Amino acid sequence: MVAMSAEQETPISPRAGFAGCAIVRHRGASSTPAIDSVAEEIPVALVFNGISHVVMMATPRDLEAFAVGFALTEGVVASAADIFDCEVSLGDNSAEVAMTIAQQDFMRLKQRRRALSGRTGCGVCGIESLELLDLQPEPLPPARLQIDLPAALARAAAGLRSHQALMEQTGGVHAAAWCAPDGTIVHAFEDVGRHNGLDKLIGHLALHNVDMRGGFVFLSSRGSYELARKAARMQIPLLATISAPSTLAIRIAGQAGMKLVGFCRHDTFVDYTPEIMLPTI
Repeated sequence: MVAMSAEQETPISPRAGFAGCAIVRHRGASSTPAIDSVAEEIPVALVFNGISHVVMMATPRDLEAFAVGFALTEGVVASAADIFDCEVSLGDNSAEVAMTIAQQDFMRLKQRRRALSGRTGCGVCGIESLELLDLQPEPLPPARLQIDLPAALARAAAGLRSHQALMEQTGGVHAAAWCAPDGTIVHAFEDVGRHNGLDKLIGHLALHNVDMRGGFVFLSSRGSYELARKAARMQIPLLATISAPSTLAIRIAGQAGMKLVGFCRHDTFVDYTPEIMLPTI
């Protein structure tokens, strides 16, 4: 796959990600007909070398980034260079993303015998046995991210809303943002599924050759285990969320040596991995 340079613009999504629905708004004794913007959710089939691997429920925008990010964070491919082609076919009520990947990755994929059926907010639907759960993250290299943690988190929390256009329109999607060490939001992606939003973000970073050890991810959701596992696989040194993490997310972050913080709002946050130190500015 030909990666995009950091200077190239992000491709414009062919779909807005929301649709107008007729509603009746009730307030007190009054009722008013209106049109409401509702986040789109459609089945998206991810096909590797001609074989359908998974169907995820997702918002139909930024689907190339989503597919690349999924392939990376789920360990389908070892690197973005192993994806030779990616073609999005978008229909009215469904979509398919066909990827051509390296033969060694495809053979490994077939051996895993996974047949997922994605749901909004679910990362393990369809896994055939507990043994197939990958809960042992590789240790991250020593962190080089120099950061003033309170200031960076406060800046990211304050800036996220301005990057949530789809949330502003619909009120029903999650956001995943890539932040510079000072907390400035550089990129943000939205989706009805929190893990889909992170996959889109990571796919975009991979396509643009961004060093994922040089910044951090800020999420508008809770910190569930699959988000921590995906971030750890990509060697992201810090994962921050607006809401709470799960015990499994904390365990995975600790095993990987990745810092995990939650309840990041204004000037407050909770550090769930205090033993993991990041270099300070």
